[in-house]
Amino acid sequence: MTQTERRLSAILYADLAGFVRLVENAEDQTFENLRSARSKIWQPAIEAAGGSLIHSTGVSMLAEFASAIAAVRVAIDIQESMAQFNGHLAEGQRLLFRIGVHLGEIIIDATDQDIFGDGVNLAARIQVLAEPGGIAVSRAVRDIAKLRDDYAYVDGGEHRAKHVSRSLHVFWVRARDGSSTVPVPTVQLRGIFHFHGSDASGREFGFDVATDELGKRKQGVLIGRDSGQCEIVLLSASVSRCHARLSVGANNSLLIEDLGSTNGTSINGESISSGQSHPLDPGSILRLGDLKLAVRCD
Repeated sequence: MTQTERRLSAILYADLAGFVRLVENAEDQTFENLRSARSKIWQPAIEAAGGSLIHSTGVSMLAEFASAIAAVRVAIDIQESMAQFNGHLAEGQRLLFRIGVHLGEIIIDATDQDIFGDGVNLAARIQVLAEPGGIAVSRAVRDIAKLRDDYAYVDGGEHRAKHVSRSLHVFWVRARDGSSTVPVPTVQLRGIFHFHGSDASGREFGFDVATDELGKRKQGVLIGRDSGQCEIVLLSASVSRCHARLSVGANNSLLIEDLGSTNGTSINGESISSGQSHPLDPGSILRLGDLKLAVRCD
């Protein structure tokens, strides 16, 4: 009987945002761009840092490192290189990967040269909470992996993830203001915004907003408990009958406005004033009453 080998590793999991849209618009070009990015950026960066590219489907990539510091540095290097890579592509062909990094125990399958286990699963769940072109890490990684001076950790709060019993506390890795570092590409308002999270009791809530449809509504869409008035209905006692409004800003950004709700609205822990529209970026944490929702776009 083969003995199971386990070890503590830093796991980097990446997934391409908006893959279906990319393939629908330009299938052959998308796969060519993916092959090029993997061979010219991903594999060299991982191997140079002593990591192993376990497998790659083109759309997603899984890598293992002996050091959490190395894994985070590689994630930053890759996103900087991808920003330059995307600069040579048409807007509709750009490859925006979400990257998640976690430090945890893995199980090694020496026969198939693969890894799996709780550590891999959590890295995949953390990746979902990153913004397209961005990086999210677990608290375990944040606690031991020092960043370059031109980057900082931003507290992303706790999240409930699918099929994970405990909450995940994530941190986003972002360039500091005024940094000369190549910035994460700005995500244009297109595709679908996904809102997913839970209330204080752990009850899950979620909804999606198609941005092209939102852009056609001059008055935006209303969020609240009242199905007679609101397009997005959240049946929670902490959400007001008409709680907030989503709309498109003049600079093609997603905006949210609190409509004088009883329990308030906040973005990344900061309460917003009612009657004024505020930008809502992918990767943000939106709180409506006691509902905490992670925002992502693909």
